[in-house]
Amino acid sequence: MTDRILRQKDVQDITRLSRSTIYRQVNAGTFPAPVKLTDRLIGWHGSTISEWLAARPEA
Repeated sequence: MTDRILRQKDVQDITRLSRSTIYRQVNAGTFPAPVKLTDRLIGWHGSTISEWLAARPEA
């Protein structure tokens, strides 16, 4: 099975984080970096986001 690529809006909806918060955390090394799909298109592997969510402490 292939790993689904999630777009920016999908990641925002799943994580409930804003675009700026996602990029701030990527730069801080606390959120997975996106993969470059084309010159202007990025995404995240769905499994990477799932692992990141599972590793977060429960609120």
